[in-house]
Amino acid sequence: MLIAEDNAVNQQVALVQLEQLGYRAEAVPNGLAVLEALNRTPYDIILMDCQMPEMDGFETTRRIRTRTENFRQPYIIAMTAQAMSGDTEKCLAAGMNDYISKPVQLDAFAAALARGLSKKVETTPLNRHAG
Repeated sequence: MLIAEDNAVNQQVALVQLEQLGYRAEAVPNGLAVLEALNRTPYDIILMDCQMPEMDGFETTRRIRTRTENFRQPYIIAMTAQAMSGDTEKCLAAGMNDYISKPVQLDAFAAALARGLSKKVETTPLNRHAG
């Protein structure tokens, strides 16, 4: 898992919450760093802050979704402090798969991760061909 979050405190909170849920992750401070990290590591899930400097989560997600050729698309969960009407739709329109609002509650975090991990399981070749 990869956490895209420009605030160091929020990065640490997310890392601790993931650890409490039994997961490990790396954290990067902006969308450009996300794209660089994806060049090195095929992440299954990205926790994407929407408002970051240099490149926000919306543009980062759009760029990820345009990648093809030998690129496994990650499940992208928006993490945003914006919880207004229409924000979920804006995240989904950018190509994100899911949405959780900040401050992130542990149960909402666990549910979003479970949805993302179940999507990964559903699309693996072994499960697709299992009868």
